[in-house]
Amino acid sequence: MAYRRTPAVQQRLDAQRDSIASAAVGLLTERGYQGLSIAAVAERAGVATGTVYRHFTDKSDLMVRVFREQCGREVDAVNAVASAGSAAERVARVVETFASRALRKPTLAYALLAEPVDAAVDAERLVFRRAFAGAFADAIRFGVTTGELPPQDPDLVAAALVGAVGEVLTGPLGAGEASATTVPDLVTLALRAAGSDLALDQPEGAPS
Repeated sequence: MAYRRTPAVQQRLDAQRDSIASAAVGLLTERGYQGLSIAAVAERAGVATGTVYRHFTDKSDLMVRVFREQCGREVDAVNAVASAGSAAERVARVVETFASRALRKPTLAYALLAEPVDAAVDAERLVFRRAFAGAFADAIRFGVTTGELPPQDPDLVAAALVGAVGEVLTGPLGAGEASATTVPDLVTLALRAAGSDLALDQPEGAPS
């Protein structure tokens, strides 16, 4: 008869897997992708290296789990602030929320956004970029529908904004610091790209 795990055993294994993933997040936040190893994760989690490999086939497999969870949290945070208000307010909140959260944990954000990673992990980035673009597109589409924003292709503009925001943040995240005007300037850029009249009233570097 095939062995069947009891609920208690499965619960213990799930908790161990979660503990390993949590240790990986901590190391990713401190050292980035290239500075993380399975041995270091095992030590941080208080388990043997072989135990990590029982849960994850390799570093890439572990990082796919970590990237999926961390990127999902960022998308949830952006969506939570982009569901009410004017179109301009929604666009501004998407930028402010994403950029501010990234700059608070620059090493982690750089790993999630720009650091060289394995192909399987990079695929998770694409999922994240599409979800982030979706938040922009929804805000822009709302503005076009209400007449606040001029007619445009929301998906195209959203994709361009995701690329612009990521590119602008890469330098500050890699350096571990950003100018005080980085986030306000990104907000102004996003509003102008979407055709918001509010952008015309904003001097460079002014908060929205």
